[in-house]
Amino acid sequence: MNADDLGSPRELTGLQRRRALYQPELPPCLVQVYDMMGTRIRVEFGDSTTTIDSKCADIVAQAFPHIFGQKLVRFLEPHMDTVVSESDAQVIQENSPIRVGVVFSGRQSPGGHNVIWGTYDALKAQNPHNVLLGFIGGTEGLFAKKTLEITDDVLSSYKNQGGFDLLGRTVDQIRTTEQINAAKATCCDLNLDGLIIIGGVTSNSDAAQLAEIFAEHNCKTKVCSQYSLAYYLFSNLKESFRYLIILQVIGVPVTLSGDLRNQFVETTVGFDTVCKVNSQLISNVCLDAISAGKYYYFVRLMGGKASHVALECALQSHPNMVILGEEVAFSKLTLKEITNKICDGVEARAEQGKHHGVLVIPEGLIESIPEMYALIQEINNLHSNNISEADIPSQLSPWAAALFKFLPSFIRRELILHQESDNSAQLSQIDTEQLLAHLVEAEMNKRTKEGKYKGRKFSSVCHFFGSQARGSLPSNFDCNYAYVLGHICVQIIAAGLNGYMATVTNLKDSTNKWRCAAVPLAAMMSVRRHLRGPGAVPIGKPVIHPSPIDLKAESYAVLREKASSFLLDDFYRTPGGIQFEGPGAGTKPITLTIEEQDYLGDIEILQAYLDKVRTILKPGCSREILKASISSIASVNDVLKFMSAPLNTELPLYHFN
Repeated sequence: MNADDLGSPRELTGLQRRRALYQPELPPCLVQVYDMMGTRIRVEFGDSTTTIDSKCADIVAQAFPHIFGQKLVRFLEPHMDTVVSESDAQVIQENSPIRVGVVFSGRQSPGGHNVIWGTYDALKAQNPHNVLLGFIGGTEGLFAKKTLEITDDVLSSYKNQGGFDLLGRTVDQIRTTEQINAAKATCCDLNLDGLIIIGGVTSNSDAAQLAEIFAEHNCKTKVCSQYSLAYYLFSNLKESFRYLIILQVIGVPVTLSGDLRNQFVETTVGFDTVCKVNSQLISNVCLDAISAGKYYYFVRLMGGKASHVALECALQSHPNMVILGEEVAFSKLTLKEITNKICDGVEARAEQGKHHGVLVIPEGLIESIPEMYALIQEINNLHSNNISEADIPSQLSPWAAALFKFLPSFIRRELILHQESDNSAQLSQIDTEQLLAHLVEAEMNKRTKEGKYKGRKFSSVCHFFGSQARGSLPSNFDCNYAYVLGHICVQIIAAGLNGYMATVTNLKDSTNKWRCAAVPLAAMMSVRRHLRGPGAVPIGKPVIHPSPIDLKAESYAVLREKASSFLLDDFYRTPGGIQFEGPGAGTKPITLTIEEQDYLGDIEILQAYLDKVRTILKPGCSREILKASISSIASVNDVLKFMSAPLNTELPLYHFN
């Protein structure tokens, strides 16, 4: 598509038109109250935040002194009986409109358009003269000041639609000094009050860096009052006040890989849709395999370094085998060991007269294999030293050169391709499924010649499911989730917050029970520790890292429990296509519904207990109660101090909790 065509009205099919009519749901805390004062949303400022790894806190604070340690902010359901004077209402009527920019920085992910729709609706609800500008062509459009004003007409054919073709995207990077200066110049020249960056871990790390620089240089200061843009009630502040705020940068968790996941972010926009589409494709392959009875299908799934997509799709479709990168990294399985495990599975099925099967792997598996990870790191270092692709093989160390030579020629070509924008290997271009199929076939032929395997000749078919799902019509869950995040972005800007991410927890429950918040981006950052042992120290720059599968999580335990049945019983499951209406329309990711992840809800429970303790321990309580409380709290303190101690080891790729 030509850049000039982005944002143009498009002809919709009957299904697309029906989807465009779907109105996403809002939780009560974002349903704005309209009255003589304008609009009202209640905001509660909680405690200051820290990082998940205490050993990284000082490093993050030094790198981001202006945005580190900011408070957790929650949006609460408005009280209908709040009393405000007429003079306060007059201040609202005199407010000037605001201007907000939005940019797609990450890869295409279903539901991204609804973030823009939610932002637009919230802006117009607060002031019809507010302006939302979309940057055409992603971050390159941001640097070049290429904008499209978002209007009802522009949005009409993109509501609840897949892809990122409303604005498009280019390089996923706002990192170099030149790029940051260009972004800052654009925001100042366009007189923006806020910039919303939609993307994954890399994009939100860049958003944090941009927010820090804007704060450091006081980019676009303005004076706000308590009653600006919307009427805000702060939990601990009643009187009106005035303060300076800078141009605000907000991040939104939108990525199909689902690897932007932590205590504040339960899942990302697009993950549900992509997993549903891929699960349907996998189930179709499973039925084809059992029908023909003579092929093994090797299916690689797009999803970045982590294996969240592969795990979710395995739980939805029940393939015979699934190999997760986190398992391989944890057990330090070599390429040979993985090959043997697959071959053992083929033999076990052949003993039951089954000569077909389906194997699912994540695209990040190749980097989880110890020797392949080391080879890729060496190749990346050569790329960083500006060694050409043609010269890389001759510059490898002896052991790396030997491994490189052992690999099939097609894998050798793919390994030396130029790096991604985050300086990592192009995982989507490395045909790991074909590599495994090649090695398994060779091993099965070897076992046949040695008389160890007496079954039918092994035959394989390979698939890579990536772009097939990225442009899909988003599920109702992703439509609602993205739309809500767009509304939260506007409330973050209205509250004068910079360097925050829009988040929602308790997602597994109905929309009216979702908890909406603004979380400092710095609270999600950490620094890798590549060395092992008690002396391991953080090295590198603080960023938001991809979150791997937690091998202690309930969802992983479910997969392991069913692994034997999946392998031998052909326990295939057919979820079918995405349902937009009817009984199946409200389904959510299995990995989301299994886990207990309501972090904000847990904070509320803790706060309630602390309030009860304060009530009991008011001055004048008995000495016995006071002593008992001191003893109990001391014990709790010791336990928490031990649990919050930094990790002593870390695998090369993954950051296990």
